Amino acid sequence: MDKIINWFGLNNKINYRTEVLSGITVALALVPSSIAFAMIAGFSPLIGLYTSFIFGVVAVIAGGRPAMINASAGAIAVIFVGLIDELKTNYPSISDESILNYVFLTVIIGGVLQIIAGLFRLGKFMRLVPHSVLFGFLNGLAIIIFTSQLRHFYNIETGELLAQNSLLIMIGFTAATMLLIWLFPKLTKAVPASLAAIIIITSVILGLGIDTQTVSDTLKEGQTINGSFPPLTIPNIPFTLDTLLLVLPYSVVLAIVGLLETLLSLNIVDQMTGTRGNANKECIAQGSANFVSGFFSGMGGCTVLGQTLLNINNNARARLSSLVGASLILIFILFGAEWVEMLPMAALVGLMFMVAVDTFQWSSLRIFKKMPKNDVIVMVLVTLITVFTHNLALAVLIGVLIAAVAFAWENAKRIRARKHIDEAGVKHYDIYGPLFFGSIRDFETKFEIEEDPQEVVVNFMESRVSDMSAIEALNNLTSRYQKLGKKITLTHLSPDCRKLLKNADKIIKINVNEDPTYPVMLSTLNNAPLKE
Repeated sequence: MDKIINWFGLNNKINYRTEVLSGITVALALVPSSIAFAMIAGFSPLIGLYTSFIFGVVAVIAGGRPAMINASAGAIAVIFVGLIDELKTNYPSISDESILNYVFLTVIIGGVLQIIAGLFRLGKFMRLVPHSVLFGFLNGLAIIIFTSQLRHFYNIETGELLAQNSLLIMIGFTAATMLLIWLFPKLTKAVPASLAAIIIITSVILGLGIDTQTVSDTLKEGQTINGSFPPLTIPNIPFTLDTLLLVLPYSVVLAIVGLLETLLSLNIVDQMTGTRGNANKECIAQGSANFVSGFFSGMGGCTVLGQTLLNINNNARARLSSLVGASLILIFILFGAEWVEMLPMAALVGLMFMVAVDTFQWSSLRIFKKMPKNDVIVMVLVTLITVFTHNLALAVLIGVLIAAVAFAWENAKRIRARKHIDEAGVKHYDIYGPLFFGSIRDFETKFEIEEDPQEVVVNFMESRVSDMSAIEALNNLTSRYQKLGKKITLTHLSPDCRKLLKNADKIIKINVNEDPTYPVMLSTLNNAPLKE
């Protein structure tokens, strides 16, 4: 029992009321988004709601990070648009039921791939994501959250702006919701401001009988969120190599996109709460949730950052809030569909607008002129890619790639060589800066091979030989000296470099008597100027 209590974070440090009330708020925010994400792929609203319930519960039980919200997600839903198009192209007469079976199999395989990623500890690679990419990711996500709510100011059937009175009512109550969320914490923190705002605005609209958009208006004709417990579904399709080759690419994309969004969210929650999550455990939790989701009519999901930030801002810190939020989704499906469908969209839109405001990294604008130019470019580019493609994974991957190239380019220019000849006539080259594929060309230009005396010493005390390109550069350098009958000695090489060079002993004489230190690496990390 104690282990269970500790697992869900239920201890004296946790405010149970905050956890439960925050879970209720999160559940209310998840309903319209889950419906919308299901509709992106053309699924029934219940598919999205089933996913949010199953995914949320299983991720919590499997060890998902406390306070993170896991549910159906737009980035995952978009993947199935391509799968469905390919299925209809290959099988023109395929039924909707068969399409869902392919979807469920895709989700199951994607879950297995995520579990494998966790077992092989691939989550550690998230440390390669620089802060500029995180800024761009969050800013882009904030813009997406904001713009995605604008559709509620338009007529669902005609696509035109709401009639003047309806539009004014929508704008007015949306603004009122935002104002309440901002003001309420100044009065009391006993109840999450977002939940209080939803209750107040809903009570006013229903009490006065004001005609405005509700959750039911977001559903297609004849659709409802009323249903049963998620049915057990074993994909009923031919288990052949062709089937595997068809769904595997989409499963791989699902696994990668889901983990990218989840692990980025993990980093952000770590920073906000001052705690540290386990990336590899999170991979396994997400994979387990997807695996189970595929067997219970789910479309797969990942961590949803908007609702996660809402939960964190409500001061929820344990798994209890996540479990309450997911469980309430099921209760809404079974017993509360009629009441949930009456919720005014103005209240939910105002809530998500405030989430967008909190998500946007306003500090990135204040330090815009102080950031290195490369970081500014990466941040802006990631934001733009996120906004215009809605492909968060692509934006992050491109951002990391550009940041890595920029980092390599900057470090390539740091290679330096200080030269002097001692009393014995031996010429010394003291190397400063990292020697790797980007800096070897400048490194080679530092040497005056034909003019140098018969004996040369190259000191790597302030440098580091980093890769095979650098090793090959050293081999080429020693060969050029050897052809002229000159002796070259490399000193203060690191143990890993000496190991790589062991096959060159006949050419290169290595001084192994001193254990090198590498202050150059600290200078690089701290952007400190190198010695000339």
